[in-house]
Amino acid sequence: MAEFFAAVTAPVRQTEAGMDQAVLEAGYLRGMRVAGLLPLVMSQLDDSSTRERMFSAASGLVLTGGEDVHPERYGAEAAGARHMSPERDEMEHALLFQALERRIPVLAICRGMQMLNVALGGTLHQDLATDFDDTIDHDQWRDFGGFVHSVRVEDQQLLSDVFSNGRTDQNSAHHQGVAMLAGDLSPVAWAPDGLVEAVEYRQPGAAWTAGVQWHPERRIDLDCGVNRRLFQTFGDAVRGVSNGNGPRLLR
Repeated sequence: MAEFFAAVTAPVRQTEAGMDQAVLEAGYLRGMRVAGLLPLVMSQLDDSSTRERMFSAASGLVLTGGEDVHPERYGAEAAGARHMSPERDEMEHALLFQALERRIPVLAICRGMQMLNVALGGTLHQDLATDFDDTIDHDQWRDFGGFVHSVRVEDQQLLSDVFSNGRTDQNSAHHQGVAMLAGDLSPVAWAPDGLVEAVEYRQPGAAWTAGVQWHPERRIDLDCGVNRRLFQTFGDAVRGVSNGNGPRLLR
């Protein structure tokens, strides 16, 4: 049986001794197992040649959570953005457009969904509590497995196999969110305060590409429903289950 690889981006952190390390939550690796894929962990620590060689072997891309996207990416000055990594922004921007050009599926999670939106021309609220609404505290990053708020789902296409009904309860571990949605993205889920929680990229000929604002990998061992199906659907898209001939394309 053929094996399929997915490139999974990872943030870079420094140890107490000042050494750089690529850090990836275990949930992403569990997500790849659920998807039936083998992960290729990629970070800005890789040189360009190594990155190109690794990504050429990938049949899918996962943009993971982490730092804030630098506001300069959407033409703004920093006013509420916190920890940023321009090097990671540059790497993920390049990988995303390579994936779109190669027509391989993309799953964008939390920061990843924000990066997807910004790369395609959208903007972000730099701090939801001050720029948007403080009705819901979206920045509950310590509550990995908890339900923070409900999510209303409507008109989904690429994610139709993920949601069994029009509502799900999810975690929330972010202080930024979509402000202006990129024109090429379709919103399909919202928090009670109106914040966009899931998007789909539905351009003709494009591979399956979708993003969610919550962290599905943090509940994958606790949840046999939405979050497991999200990774399974991504894996099916990578394997091209729907047409038997490469990644699933929109016609």
